[in-house]
Amino acid sequence: MFIVIRVLVLTFAFAAMSQTAWAEGAHMEVFIKRGSFADVREAVEMAITGRGYVINNVSHIGEMLERTGKDLGGGKQIFLNAEALEFCSATVSRMMMESDPDNIVFCPYIISIYVLPGKPDEVRVAYRKTQMVGSHASQQSLEAVNKLLSEIIAEALQ
Repeated sequence: MFIVIRVLVLTFAFAAMSQTAWAEGAHMEVFIKRGSFADVREAVEMAITGRGYVINNVSHIGEMLERTGKDLGGGKQIFLNAEALEFCSATVSRMMMESDPDNIVFCPYIISIYVLPGKPDEVRVAYRKTQMVGSHASQQSLEAVNKLLSEIIAEALQ
């Protein structure tokens, strides 16, 4: 019950600040913005590149699932649109891997943008949270990754 209340309070607080809804899970954060996929995707891209980061790869997940679904016998449409933008921060990544070289598994960073079939005017923007592992320094650097991703999305959804 406490978790539900906490999520509701945080959802309404964040929605009031940026006109988006917010959901939290142990493994990911999802932000929701009303609008078009193209507009939100462009805003996320601008928030990433505006910080000087280079998008290394764009995964066209929705198109791939649509294309391969027919061959695999899947008939359900999962997304109206879905892409994942992959990038890195030399500064944050260096800090993360200097604290623990095994943290390489958390790089590159990925922000997913997607629209569900039943909610065509709701664009979801999400990232996978890093796990808090290793030394205190490692955990601080991993928290910096989560903070960076959350800040990029909050900027994009203003």
